[in-house]
Amino acid sequence: MTVVRRSMTMWAALLLAAVLAGCASKYPLNQAPVEDRAKVANKPAPAAPAAAVEAPAPVKLAPGAENAGKPGYYTVKPGDTLIRIGLDSGQNWRDIARWNKLENPNQLDVGQVLQVVLAPPLASTSESGVVTRPVASTSVAPVQAGSAPTHSVPPPVAASAALASSSTHGGDEELVWLWPGNGALLRGFDEVSNKGLDLGGKLGDPVFAAMDGRVVYAGAGLRGYGNLIILKHNNTYLSAYAHNQTLLVKEDQSVHKGQKIAEMGSSDSDRVKLHFEIRRLGKPVDPAKYLPAH
Repeated sequence: MTVVRRSMTMWAALLLAAVLAGCASKYPLNQAPVEDRAKVANKPAPAAPAAAVEAPAPVKLAPGAENAGKPGYYTVKPGDTLIRIGLDSGQNWRDIARWNKLENPNQLDVGQVLQVVLAPPLASTSESGVVTRPVASTSVAPVQAGSAPTHSVPPPVAASAALASSSTHGGDEELVWLWPGNGALLRGFDEVSNKGLDLGGKLGDPVFAAMDGRVVYAGAGLRGYGNLIILKHNNTYLSAYAHNQTLLVKEDQSVHKGQKIAEMGSSDSDRVKLHFEIRRLGKPVDPAKYLPAH
């Protein structure tokens, strides 16, 4: 009896195992999905949301840039000063500052465009590209003159008559200039390295105004010129007197031809000398062609 029970139990167990095996094959267990790592690695990453494109910052133009290249305007270059621009344009630097409403004349921006003629539309172009208006100069009240140079010349013709002349140089021959010093000629005009004449002399020798005019600059603000005086004679001509020891006139002062305006020196120079320039419409010209025989 015991053997029969054991056999029945064994068969029952085998039958149960067979039933379970069939169910397993018919209904498989759920398994976690398997990923192909290689495919995942090569799969492109999702694109990030496109960032908003910022508009480029507007380019800040230098003051007056809209007038660049026009007659009667000047574009500031590195190293420029208002005094230099005034000398090169044949204008009083104070006038340029006023025309351009410069709050600080000592602060110029490279690329800044300055008006260097009072009324550019009414002007005519010069050889130097700077435009000036051919308006007759106002008369300048004479001042007590100092001791004139030994090579004195006849009295000058009025500036208005000179400007009205129809001569080859626009009346240049009518302007009678005076030598600004008594010293020997050390170096002449060559357009490249010397924009005027260099005259010798002793420390303290007198420097004379070569023509009636008005002082538009007196100081030492222009490198290479030392203590400098610039006279404006009319709307065409300026004259410059450099390397002085002492300046005897002030800006906006009227002077008479032959008046002592400075004493010779060696400021910003390797020796005592007077450097003298004549500027026609801002362009340096050879003073020897304007002065009487020396």
